[in-house]
Amino acid sequence: MGFLAQVRARVGSALSGGAAPVGGGGWTPISVREPYPGAWQLNEPPLTPGTALQNPTVFRCVSLIAGDIAKTPLRLVALDDHGIWTETSSPAFSPLLRKPNRYQTIGQFLEQWVLSKLLWGNAYVLKEYDARNVVIALYVLEPSTVLPLVAPDGAVYYQAGPSLLADLPSGSVGIPSAQLIHDRWNCAYHPLIGLSPLYGCYVAANQAILMDTASTNFFAVGGRPAGMLVSPLNLDQETIDRLSAKWKSLPPGGTAFFGNDFKYVNIGPTAVDAQLTEQRDGTVATIAGCFGVPLNYVDARQQPPYAQSEATQLQYRSQSLQIHMAGIEAGLEQGLALPAPFGIEFDYDALLWMDTATRTAAAREAVTAGVMAPNEARKKYFGLGPVPGGDTPYLQQQMFSLAALATRDAGDPFAPPTPAPAAAAPAPGGDA
Repeated sequence: MGFLAQVRARVGSALSGGAAPVGGGGWTPISVREPYPGAWQLNEPPLTPGTALQNPTVFRCVSLIAGDIAKTPLRLVALDDHGIWTETSSPAFSPLLRKPNRYQTIGQFLEQWVLSKLLWGNAYVLKEYDARNVVIALYVLEPSTVLPLVAPDGAVYYQAGPSLLADLPSGSVGIPSAQLIHDRWNCAYHPLIGLSPLYGCYVAANQAILMDTASTNFFAVGGRPAGMLVSPLNLDQETIDRLSAKWKSLPPGGTAFFGNDFKYVNIGPTAVDAQLTEQRDGTVATIAGCFGVPLNYVDARQQPPYAQSEATQLQYRSQSLQIHMAGIEAGLEQGLALPAPFGIEFDYDALLWMDTATRTAAAREAVTAGVMAPNEARKKYFGLGPVPGGDTPYLQQQMFSLAALATRDAGDPFAPPTPAPAAAAPAPGGDA
């Protein structure tokens, strides 16, 4: 049975249980179409992701988050007897984590997943099964073509549009929730609908785009603010039309010569009067805050708030990346139905970009404190192989355990030492 036939069979089996067909009565479609509450009453068009990406701050935040997650290694791990997750491999799951489908690498797949979630608030990942009922391929669907549906019995389905890459036919296809991985965040209005950060920074992003458009138009006419010609004379309409046509025919930056004591009076604000720079900085800070990206990551003029770069990176990971990485981990674990003791996790250590001095200091502290064996520190901080004798943690000889010190102090610490017993005298006639 082909993949498309599997989808149809699963949908048909689910609908035979009494749920209404796709598009029929009883279904509850869930969607959010407004850029902000009340926008449709004002005929305010939504800020589409394509328009929002024209703003450099939005583009930087989206590409930065998606790129950093895409380049972080994704590992299959197993829980050992000591309760520690260690990297492992499995013929059923490891190939999928290396090559999720026929046309994407794992990095491209993760990037598309995160981009969909950042720009639309939702990521829909379709699963393809083989004859063993094991997932062998994953496809990120176009989010604008997917709509969650709730059946009268509470079952959740998804109405998906056509996709040649995912082998979905033209028209809408009903897909049960078990067939999809739905990763979403900011579910403020409904648990099945996530909201993009663009929903929160709509005004700032739209204002920045309008300012860029106004600046372009301003410099297209020679960087001259709007104004008018004023004359003390009472001119007839024919003269006004002739002078107006002559004025408009001048090239940008051209100089006009008129008589009749004409004076040019500015009626438009300059960039300084409009505080264009200050307003631009305000939109940058607002957009970066909505995406959780540190301001110095999107504006090179800003200094990082911490003296150490590692602190800034930890803030960026916890406030911006971790929610998406945890969602991908949980979605893959549940979507692939991983049995115990398997799990999926990102290699978070790859996100801490330490310089050589910091790595050396961290390795030295870990080894001298007995936390790591030398070979473990070599692998973690420098990517080096093991050396003989480096598999055991070390501590200095003069260090004692608390139990040994307690035993020592159980007696009288001020009592004189017990004299050693005298040596026995040699037997008579023996050798001296």
